[in-house]
Amino acid sequence: MPRLPLLLAAALLPLTATAVDVQDTRMVDEPAAHGTLLAFTYDNDLWLAPRNGGPARRLTQAPGRERFPRFSPDGRWLAFSANYGGNVDVYVMPASGGEPRRLTWHPGRDLVRGFTPDGSAVLYESEEGTVTRRSGFLYTVPVAGGVPTRLPVPSGSKAALSPDGRTLAYTPQREAFGQWKNYRGGRQSRIWLLDLGDLSVREVPKADGGSNETDPMWIGGTLYFNSDRNGEFNLFRYDAASGHAVQLTRFEDFPVRAPSADDAGGIVFEQGGWLHRLDTASGQVERIRVAAVSDLLETRPRRASDRKWIRESAGSPDLKRMVFNYRGEIVTVPAEKGDPRQLTHTPGANDHSPVWSPDGTSIAWFSDLSGEYELFVGPQDGRGEPRRYRLEGAGFYGRPKWSPDGRHLAYQDNSQSLWVIELATGRQRKVASEPVYSPLNLMSANWSPDSR
Repeated sequence: MPRLPLLLAAALLPLTATAVDVQDTRMVDEPAAHGTLLAFTYDNDLWLAPRNGGPARRLTQAPGRERFPRFSPDGRWLAFSANYGGNVDVYVMPASGGEPRRLTWHPGRDLVRGFTPDGSAVLYESEEGTVTRRSGFLYTVPVAGGVPTRLPVPSGSKAALSPDGRTLAYTPQREAFGQWKNYRGGRQSRIWLLDLGDLSVREVPKADGGSNETDPMWIGGTLYFNSDRNGEFNLFRYDAASGHAVQLTRFEDFPVRAPSADDAGGIVFEQGGWLHRLDTASGQVERIRVAAVSDLLETRPRRASDRKWIRESAGSPDLKRMVFNYRGEIVTVPAEKGDPRQLTHTPGANDHSPVWSPDGTSIAWFSDLSGEYELFVGPQDGRGEPRRYRLEGAGFYGRPKWSPDGRHLAYQDNSQSLWVIELATGRQRKVASEPVYSPLNLMSANWSPDSR
């Protein structure tokens, strides 16, 4: 077959459904507080605002994404991770702003976790020394620059040193619950307490039935952490004397994310897209309103044209055209002569898994245009509106396959169940299910020639 022509640009439309409130900005994340200052991430940059909220100013503007800001104990420095030049490394800059200074040089991810109690070094997670990169190690690097020092743990991810420097609270493995909410498998996140004197380890007890503990923080000699032991992620205090965990926040709609302890006995965190502060003495939670004014470069209309955006493909029955998932849009191109056709114009949705009907007249795909994934079936020439089908399965869908007679479509859902839909009526039925997931044993299906 002749080489396919280069895809024409796929236009992206401006996202205007929700205006940004510049006086109470949402989608801010990863806060850290010290003294009168509050640092956070927004629009792929670091920002600085008054501790109690208000107008924010942008601290960084270099190409790349900055993450995980942390203040030094004396409030002089702000450490963070950034992918300047294509690699994620540890940087430090004056807390009020200035030129970032690079501290790590390993060709892998170096993720800031905090400072040593005396403020002389940055504590971070790194892939340095790993073979598979399935786990990381914990290191410190001097703020003044120098050779990193590996901490005496076989693996580690999130971590915090107690104020006296004697105990390291850390999670030994990377988290699985980001992929599977309320995960209760063998990779449940746990917090270990390492005595750096004799290297003995004890674990923060998990809830009955399992739970994920993460984001260890010290305020004085007391350990605080984030846990989903009662459903949604909330903040807890660990009572070492009784061995019990005391719940401090009680959010039910969205999880507590990216918490960090400040210098005044509080914890700042993100929840529901906004910043909050927990006063650990009173137990009161207050929302912090920040005004981050940005030009929001990523929301501008622009064109994307490159083969790297091709994600999935399928050929027409006569192989005269190909259909692609092209950067979340459904696009067809000719094998030889003709024009590309962009069947969807939905930059705010993810359109995926396109497949051609046996007679070549229609294309089916899945889209979350409505907020939940649905099946779309539309004419391959782009004329006319596609038909939409609300699906009964367990969320995300994929692997669609037409029956040879074109009357039915088989597909899978997120629970490893196989479904068949009758396209004329929309009637759906579950054919089979395999609840034990394995990437080496994905369920697959094919139709018999008679479509039965």
